[in-house]
Amino acid sequence: MSGGVGASFDPERVRGLRSGGSGRSGSVVSAAVGIVGFVVALFVIEGVDMVLSYDRPPGAANELDGAGIEPRELSGLDGILWAPLLHGGWDHLLANSLPLLVLGFIVLLSGIGRGIAATAIIWVVAGVGTWLTGQAGSVHIGASSIVFGWLTYLICRGWFARNVGQIVVGLVIFLIYGSMLWGVLPTDPRISWQGHLFGAVGGVLAGWVLSGDERRRRREASVGRAIPTR
Repeated sequence: MSGGVGASFDPERVRGLRSGGSGRSGSVVSAAVGIVGFVVALFVIEGVDMVLSYDRPPGAANELDGAGIEPRELSGLDGILWAPLLHGGWDHLLANSLPLLVLGFIVLLSGIGRGIAATAIIWVVAGVGTWLTGQAGSVHIGASSIVFGWLTYLICRGWFARNVGQIVVGLVIFLIYGSMLWGVLPTDPRISWQGHLFGAVGGVLAGWVLSGDERRRRREASVGRAIPTR
């Protein structure tokens, strides 16, 4: 059982204790079904977008793409909710699919409730940060903000929780995907580096917030050890 989050943040913990030895295999199945379902939903949304946009001229944005984040426009605030679900074509979606499957599966392995909580934090921080700092007149879409958030969450969560297993997983993830973090820099005007940057910030924040119970237990244990009894 992974450490770093108490029952208040991880409803899967209580369920796992009740289910006995079947908890681990159940979490693997749940994580696989959850992340595959999410990615399939992205493909369905993109397919619907393509159908709705069949009569648009070549090079024009698809019908649903305008629902993304429009920086500092009140009408673009709802894009914070929709942007990670939309992509600028099949190539854009396919580029995000593999890291979504791999990183999302590992995030959900620690519990569906905890994974959803981490994703919600990343989703909101990435969206708000992009809305505040994105280039005026631009529209930001794509699940890469979630990818960057999951990446930094997996890298940092073990350090916050002092969980050796999670630290090892984080190091492996960093070795495989760490080069992606260069994407937080403004290199290509067609790429939403703001979404990448604030997605990564959201991942670190999620790791900190969701390890709060474990940090509190360490502080309490440290105080108890520091006061000798006679």
